Amino acid sequence: MIKNKPRQIGDILMQFLRNEGLETPLLEHRIVQAWPAVMGNSISKYTSEVYVKNSVLWVKLKSPALKQNLMMMHGDITRKLNAYVQSHVIADVHFL
Repeated sequence: MIKNKPRQIGDILMQFLRNEGLETPLLEHRIVQAWPAVMGNSISKYTSEVYVKNSVLWVKLKSPALKQNLMMMHGDITRKLNAYVQSHVIADVHFL
């Protein structure tokens, strides 16, 4: 009988998701869901679409002035979102 070291269920699940190719879509979904939590209600109410494509978070905004301000902070926003999901999911944020 082979004895294995006990492992946490979260580690086992993440390994399964990685092996099945489901880890990236799950993390991308978490990034999209994290947008309102990270950016707050004042920015989220001006957001109409948020999606990830090719490691880039695309955000459609209703306010051109807000778009201009957020474009200057895109590096910080990228770091905050990746930190929120505790993984490097996106490389950049683009605003539409």
